[in-house]
Amino acid sequence: MHTRFDEMLAQWSGNGPLQFQTQSMGGQTQSQLQGVREHYRGYADWLARQPEDTMRSRREEAEMIFRRVGITFAVYGAKDEAGAGTERLIPFDLIPRIIPADEWRTMERGLVQRVTALNRFVHDVYHGQEILRAGIVPAEQITGNAQFRPEMIGVKVPNDVYSHIAGVDIVRARNAQGQGEYYVLEDNLRVPSGVSYMLEDRKMMMRLFPDLFSSHKVAPVMHYPDLLLETLRATAPSTTDDPTVVVLTPGMYNSAYFEHAFLAQQMGVELVEGQDLFVKDSFVYMRTTRGPKRVDVIYRRVDDDFLDPLAFRPTSTLGCAGLLDVYRAGNVTLCNAIGTGVADDKSIYPYVPKMIEFYLGEKPILSNVPTYVCRNKDDLGYVLANLKDLVVKEVHGAGGYGMLVGPASTTQEIEDFRRALEADPGRYIAQPTLSLSSCPTYVESGIAPRHIDLRPFVLSGKEVQMVPGGLTRVALKEGSLVVNSSQGGGTKDTWVLEV
Repeated sequence: MHTRFDEMLAQWSGNGPLQFQTQSMGGQTQSQLQGVREHYRGYADWLARQPEDTMRSRREEAEMIFRRVGITFAVYGAKDEAGAGTERLIPFDLIPRIIPADEWRTMERGLVQRVTALNRFVHDVYHGQEILRAGIVPAEQITGNAQFRPEMIGVKVPNDVYSHIAGVDIVRARNAQGQGEYYVLEDNLRVPSGVSYMLEDRKMMMRLFPDLFSSHKVAPVMHYPDLLLETLRATAPSTTDDPTVVVLTPGMYNSAYFEHAFLAQQMGVELVEGQDLFVKDSFVYMRTTRGPKRVDVIYRRVDDDFLDPLAFRPTSTLGCAGLLDVYRAGNVTLCNAIGTGVADDKSIYPYVPKMIEFYLGEKPILSNVPTYVCRNKDDLGYVLANLKDLVVKEVHGAGGYGMLVGPASTTQEIEDFRRALEADPGRYIAQPTLSLSSCPTYVESGIAPRHIDLRPFVLSGKEVQMVPGGLTRVALKEGSLVVNSSQGGGTKDTWVLEV
């Protein structure tokens, strides 16, 4: 267990608030913070000069605007004090996470490599299954996987791309040499969310602090909707030269509905629900006030199970009957493809470095977090003996649910989890408790370190591309390592410096 790596400060004793000492030099106030990292120096000096009440009023302004715009996140089963409402404002922090240009270039190369290999893997799973025949991934990890869709075997998808929009969760922790190293924590290849918060956070920072953007060369992110639309159009079936793209949402009660509506509006395409679509003569149409209009590309934010009641869950009202047949015939493209989830299952994650070597003949640029696969007897023995020090996750879990953070759990919680693990070890993986890097964050006591992660969004169309940065999530509870919005986490703007 290494000590925490802070993104801004090389030294930060304890968890207490940051103390700025300032000195005046020729009329200029300079911060006297010890050990500010080079890429944060200009920002730290600026922050030291800001009166406390100015920053407080900016925080209140940000909250008011977010509330007015309706940037909320629905938390399932959660109630406020009055017993009402599952809508929650995602807390936004004013202090950005800053990444130097050279670090981003390495991360970007690693992300392109990883997502390319994952797309090759999903294609292989539904076609030649060479990686299974080579004995690199056990066949039962695929055939026994809840996200494996036999209906997709042999189906051709445009450009052989399955995950057009991927959200890869990256954490940084101090390595044995005392440097901050980036690790991939998770691959989200089905319906990754959060990109609207990345865009809104940037818009908010530019509105509140325009002077910061004139003094820092921050790479832009606001063209993401254009890149997304370009990616979606590039996947269109060959049956059209001018594809009609829609965003398919489960509806306004979905936790990410704000994002579905936001992205449709930003791309200038229709937001549709399953009931707006129908199948006729092997094509998909949407109902419009001017009559039916053919749909060529569906950016779906609906899980596989609910897409087509004739093929998957018969009771689903969120999809469109007959959609799978049209898809298999090649007359509509779904982004992301059906069956993509087979590659973002946590039980497949440990094999990604081997996939990169198998498909691309390259060494991984970004490392995985060391992972114990509990279906393996030796790994299970180690995990059971060290539960109090490990993070144990359900392989199908998401959103911070279904996991045990050993060091933060009670003896009773550990024993309950031990019984679940012994009863069905194949359902779990375990990882060491990484001390995620921290970033200065506004909390009640002032500015204090809080743990963060990063979700860059990787787009795969005719080429793999992304905007510089991503969504930085921050665990607002002191000492907490869980950054998920559903578990009370907040967000920050992510700055990638251009020089």
